[in-house]
Amino acid sequence: MTGEDRDGERAKRSVLLITHTGRAEAKDAAHKVAHWVSAADIEVRVLAGDVDGVDFGPRARIVPDSEDAVDDCELVVVLGGDGTLLRGAELARAAGIPLLGVNLGRVGFLAEAELEDLHEVVERIVEQRYGVEERMTLDVTVLQDGQAVGRTWALNEASVEKRSRERMIEVLIEIDGRPLSRWGCDGVVCATPTGSTAYAFSGGGPVVWPEVEALLLVPISAHALFARPLVVAPTSLLAIEIEEGWGSSPEGSAVLWCDGRRMLDLPRSARVEVRRGERPVRLARLHDAPFTDRLVAKFALPVDGWRARNTAP
Repeated sequence: MTGEDRDGERAKRSVLLITHTGRAEAKDAAHKVAHWVSAADIEVRVLAGDVDGVDFGPRARIVPDSEDAVDDCELVVVLGGDGTLLRGAELARAAGIPLLGVNLGRVGFLAEAELEDLHEVVERIVEQRYGVEERMTLDVTVLQDGQAVGRTWALNEASVEKRSRERMIEVLIEIDGRPLSRWGCDGVVCATPTGSTAYAFSGGGPVVWPEVEALLLVPISAHALFARPLVVAPTSLLAIEIEEGWGSSPEGSAVLWCDGRRMLDLPRSARVEVRRGERPVRLARLHDAPFTDRLVAKFALPVDGWRARNTAP
């Protein structure tokens, strides 16, 4: 809801617009959104790194690419694919404000609208007609000799991956403080339900509906008899211990990637702990379509010939 300041004047509304400026259609969409939103007397903020080659209009406010960019904003609007949406999620999560994505990529599971919906998107922003849902995140801690040496988070997944292409990594998997199995593998993906259609899906993991609260663990090319994808409780603690043998490199054999954006070098004999994140990502929703419909549309699944009764309310 739009508030008022101490003098009784209507508070200034602001949105942050994030754009994939490497695509011509994104630049054109950003131009339209910035001008339409500004015309409704809503401040449009633009990250300094997104300015090049885009006419955002004279009323746009250029801000540094930092957490301060979203101060007092009501919404982060993203024009791009899933990678750009994940970039926007970093700022939206830190501020606790909703993220609204317009898909300009190939799949766009996190996006709520397509390019042809642009005018409706702006109308909904201006009228504040959108719902908000929370998506689970992951909190990730890297330990060495029992001491935390790194902390990060993920919306989709945290993946432990081999550093060198020619060698596997040896990992020992632990669930809730108990050992499960040891694998030689290319990596291990720990994912949220949101990330179940991303890297975990490519590794053979299950699709998990966003309403389900769970954590996923998916081995990547594991050389083991028991190395199946696992779905565990949202309260579980997943741990991956890197086994370093003779001849392994001094810097360690593995790296940690979160959402394909944040990378940490894993030291020798590192332990990676993954648990449910304390802070969710909030997604703005324009439609109440079931996840099944979104899955069919995004993956172009064949449903021709469906003859079930109409169960719509």
